[in-house]
Amino acid sequence: MREQLRISEPVVYVFPGIFPAVLLLLLAGLVAWGYQAIQPPPPKICGSCDGPPVTASRIQLRDGRHLAYQERGVSKDVAKIKVVFIHGFDVCRLDDLSGQELVEELGIYFVSYDRPGYGESDPHPSRTVKSQAFDIEELADQLGLGTKFYLIGYSLGGQIGWGCLKYIPHRLAGVTLLAPASNYWWPGFPSNLSTEALYQQPTCDYWSLRVAHYAPWLTHWWNTQNWFPSLGATRPHVLSREEREVMAKLIAKGASHREHVRPQGEYESLHRDLNLGFGTWEFDPVEMENPFTGEEVYAHLWQGDEDTLVPATLQRYIADRHSSWIRYHELAGSGHFFPHVDWMADTIVKTMVNGKQ
Repeated sequence: MREQLRISEPVVYVFPGIFPAVLLLLLAGLVAWGYQAIQPPPPKICGSCDGPPVTASRIQLRDGRHLAYQERGVSKDVAKIKVVFIHGFDVCRLDDLSGQELVEELGIYFVSYDRPGYGESDPHPSRTVKSQAFDIEELADQLGLGTKFYLIGYSLGGQIGWGCLKYIPHRLAGVTLLAPASNYWWPGFPSNLSTEALYQQPTCDYWSLRVAHYAPWLTHWWNTQNWFPSLGATRPHVLSREEREVMAKLIAKGASHREHVRPQGEYESLHRDLNLGFGTWEFDPVEMENPFTGEEVYAHLWQGDEDTLVPATLQRYIADRHSSWIRYHELAGSGHFFPHVDWMADTIVKTMVNGKQ
């Protein structure tokens, strides 16, 4: 009788709870990695032991922060017109619009400053639209610009101009907003209008702006990762001959001081700028009342009708809502860089100081 071989079954040792523990450990590691990945690097404060040196003129604000600034034009002691210029996104105090001929003709003093986190101005993690308006007021006071001064804000700097109109209108002799960036989530915009304008943005910008609004804690990671297109990664400009000439001029100009824009890091300058500009505001410029009631003061809003960065449709809506105190100037065939056309700076300033004209 043949003996049958018996093959024993393999013995499996089961340790209760080990798999849930491993999964929990892996999940904890993934969360820790994700948390570290989205943390922005610490800023390199100008003048600190590991930061860039201070080379600009600066004032110290009441809260201890410093604002760097640059003065141009005639001396403020003899100036007839005093103008504060607010720079836009990814530029600094060295970018302004003052033309030498007009400066001497009208006796104009210009001061441009680095907004918080840009250039050599200290970062301000808790900054708001209101705090930036008060930064400008304190800058004017410390520089002795008098009870009233003119204000020009360009692009994202134009957004700060809305804050000045809201919080310090009594200090403003006149205001000019040049292609001021519109927040697509200002509730006063008709939803179909703002949604359509947002969808017109390139895909990379569309998602970066949505991240800044809905998940600001992800802004640094989103704009530094390489998995998805982030802000400005691609921009299909269709430029006119005039715009190409302006762009070439800006590139040549920017090459000489590009290192002055974000020496303290991209997060404190660019990314916080996006979070504030496209986050939830404490007021709605679309619904603002006339800040100059009883005064012969006007705000001027300039816009190129072919601007691919700031949609003209939103500017038209705001200007129409505030037609009693905003003078709207739309430039046919111009894009976002129209203020840098050689003759535009003089035209913009003359229009502002002439009030209604």
